[in-house]
Amino acid sequence: MNINLLEDSQLSLLRELITDSVKVVIVVHRSPDGDAMGSMLAWGMYLQSMGKEVTCVIPDAAPDFLMWLPDTNALLRFDKCPDEAQAAFAAADLICCLDFNDLSRTEDVAHAVRDSQARLLLIDHHVAPTLETALSVSRPSLSSTSELVFRLIWQLGGYDAMTLPMAQCIYCGMMTDTGAFTYNSNSPELYLIISYLLAKGIDKDRIYNRVYHNYSPNAIRFRSYLIYRKMRVVPALHAAYFTVTRDEMRRFRFIKGDLEGVVNIPQKIRKLKLSISLREDTEHDNVIRVSLRSGNGFHCRPMAEAFFHGGGHEDAAGGRLECSIKEAEQVVLRALTAYKDQLQ
Repeated sequence: MNINLLEDSQLSLLRELITDSVKVVIVVHRSPDGDAMGSMLAWGMYLQSMGKEVTCVIPDAAPDFLMWLPDTNALLRFDKCPDEAQAAFAAADLICCLDFNDLSRTEDVAHAVRDSQARLLLIDHHVAPTLETALSVSRPSLSSTSELVFRLIWQLGGYDAMTLPMAQCIYCGMMTDTGAFTYNSNSPELYLIISYLLAKGIDKDRIYNRVYHNYSPNAIRFRSYLIYRKMRVVPALHAAYFTVTRDEMRRFRFIKGDLEGVVNIPQKIRKLKLSISLREDTEHDNVIRVSLRSGNGFHCRPMAEAFFHGGGHEDAAGGRLECSIKEAEQVVLRALTAYKDQLQ
């Protein structure tokens, strides 16, 4: 099996971008998930091994259950240290944009990227990238950006020198973006890559436990409350949705990551096609964070684009609304009605 990604001309350009750079900034999307974190950290370690001065910037906090990953202590949070982060962007020769297809996904960081004179490299697996770059490595068919990072390091000849921390980050990213390899994970090449990571000494069971068995009692109670008290099922449309308010988050002492993946739980309902989560933003009034998951032949990305100013993957998408939680619930009902022929 061939796991190379790039044609010779693209590979030469990638080598040139790396060789010609001294200061590199890596940036990922807001609310970084396991794939964003894993791909960023692994790519950063690789570039550091090539002698580059690397700054990894995250727009805001990462989930608590990912903070065990190697080198997270060196991450620069834009929301906490905007001046330092903007200085890094201004001084950069190369900016690597990982795991997002549009600068709007980085929110407040976007202007720092636009204002920089650095060349841009995109590594991503979301559809329809909009960034103007020196090189775009966009593969929506692949499982994760972390898989792309592995393949690039492989093609650049870096596998032999790959360290255990790099391998751990890549595996974590691939695992979390496929629901522990339960969706978007039927490629034989993906399991070949996993075997190469295992050969580097990763403990995949330990990584799974550190991600998925790492919640507080409050987080488990919160999830149970949302499913028992808040979930609304629309049987005729094979859909379910729930809302999460700030008051509820305070009541259950919410921390970042406590609700990671909870939108997937209704998907366990027999024949369900669509699950939607509406959550009030913790910092901005009248901002609703939307997550969508789909299955059984229905694809949620078009709905995310049409009704929630969002996008993503065919069966895992997100968006944002600027309204109250009650108004957001009405948007969901309109969306369900608009897609009723596909959901019935």
